[in-house]
Amino acid sequence: MTFPDFSAPGATTSTKGPSHARTLKGLGSGAARTVGMALVAVLSLGITGGATAMTQLTGNIETAEMTVLGPDRPKVVLPEDPNAGAPLNIVIMGSDSRGGDNGDLAGGGEMGARSDTTVVMHISGDRSRLEMISIPRDSTVDVPSCTTTDGTTTPELYDTKFNAAFSLGVQYGGDVASGALCTVKAVEKLTGVFMDGFVVVDFAGFSSMIDAVGGIEVCVEEPIYSEKANHLELEAGTHTLRGVKALDYARARTGAGLGDGSDLGRIGRQQEVMASLARKVLSQEVLANPAKTLKFLDAVTDSLTMNKELTSIDGLAGLAYSLRGVRPDTITFMTVPNEYDPVRTANVIWTDEAVQLWDNIKHDRPAGSDPDAPSSDASAPADEARTEPGADAGTDGGTETGSETGTDSDTGGTTEPTSESTEIKQAGEEAFTGADTTKVCG
Repeated sequence: MTFPDFSAPGATTSTKGPSHARTLKGLGSGAARTVGMALVAVLSLGITGGATAMTQLTGNIETAEMTVLGPDRPKVVLPEDPNAGAPLNIVIMGSDSRGGDNGDLAGGGEMGARSDTTVVMHISGDRSRLEMISIPRDSTVDVPSCTTTDGTTTPELYDTKFNAAFSLGVQYGGDVASGALCTVKAVEKLTGVFMDGFVVVDFAGFSSMIDAVGGIEVCVEEPIYSEKANHLELEAGTHTLRGVKALDYARARTGAGLGDGSDLGRIGRQQEVMASLARKVLSQEVLANPAKTLKFLDAVTDSLTMNKELTSIDGLAGLAYSLRGVRPDTITFMTVPNEYDPVRTANVIWTDEAVQLWDNIKHDRPAGSDPDAPSSDASAPADEARTEPGADAGTDGGTETGSETGTDSDTGGTTEPTSESTEIKQAGEEAFTGADTTKVCG
């Protein structure tokens, strides 16, 4: 298949439906191909589980240093991160395209494709942390003109919803990749931050990923029933949700037990689902199970549309290896600071705090940093104020330790996070890490 070239928006592509990343499995060889698949898992939902999993699996093998055989042996070269030291920003989108296997899960509605889920994943330059920043689909914004994969130019839109960028790209370009390109253009215009690539995950792929790891655990504080989400019905308590039901839970917006029915409430549940998936993939249950790990990676690589630059095996292997130490407590989930639009009351507008957020991302500071606040270490630059993995970037400019995990700096080994705080974070409203508590089920 042909991937759209992100550096040349006018490039053509031979695929009009979702362009799956299936061909990645035929690129490269041996470890490079495996680690490359792992990074695709990283990019798909920003959980870095695949890269860490493949590194962790090697820790089960008894080893011996070959250097004892003599000093003149050739040196084994580990994969290098081509962007080492530089932060990366990836736009992750969920698509309800009606094409292929996605059709049955997308349900009724108009043809084409929309993206009700958009997350900017920031990978820090030192590879010690990830920030997952959700952009509300109902943000009132101006959408810039963009060039689709077939060279068509879309019109500008004013005072419209953010997710109109994706729909407009699909409408004019005829494929999901065009929707992604137009979303990236809109994100860059709104934030002033350059994006290094994009990944689109369709419904069928998301469902397969959840099934591949045996389901994810969610806490439901009160009974839920949503007719529009395939009659989703859940009693209060802890549930292990498998593919389709997990998808329904993530997509549900209206119904009993779902709050005010706004997109903001749904964002909170989606963040909890992503955090739960991160914990599951990074757990020993998956890491110590090669069959389950590879099944997950296969599900991921079979469900993506992404820009051509991210599919370089050499680059994927190096970045994946550099991310081997990422843990649930180093992944922060948050939403662009917002308030209700006084004119379009069903929409939201970004607040002044959003300006600081994007400036932090642009300069590779933890998302909740206050660059003007005095540093506890006068010799440390503001951009390096948070150097210890596991510090939770809050929205008040401070940091707090949400968890503690043991790691092996040589192998990237991961142990289960243990929360040090009993504070309950409000998903969708405030920043939290994959090791924090967002709900309590008795």
